[in-house]
Amino acid sequence: QVQMVESGGGLVQAGGSLRLSCAASGIIFRVNAMDWYRQAPGKQRELVAAITSGGSTNYADSVKGRFAISRDNAKNTVYLQMNSLKPDDTAVYYCHTFTWGINYWGQGTQITVSS
Repeated sequence: QVQMVESGGGLVQAGGSLRLSCAASGIIFRVNAMDWYRQAPGKQRELVAAITSGGSTNYADSVKGRFAISRDNAKNTVYLQMNSLKPDDTAVYYCHTFTWGINYWGQGTQITVSS
């Protein structure tokens, strides 16, 4: 059974930082690309950051230079370090992977950035 469990969300003031974690189980973590998505109220879910099995990263233009995705294969965990947070970053953040032909999502964690 695949499980993706996020943690680290919360309320932060603009300019602040948070780090999200996503612990995965039931997959061969080290061979899977891992992603973070977010969905703001009334908007479509969007890709925020991605990391390949080899550690290459990709970011949405809106978060480049502020967010950093990383992974620890020994802990089966992917992280999203978020700095210089803005009110527009307010959303539910989801961990995601695609493996064995199936999309797997975490339960989501709320990030609220106050101005």
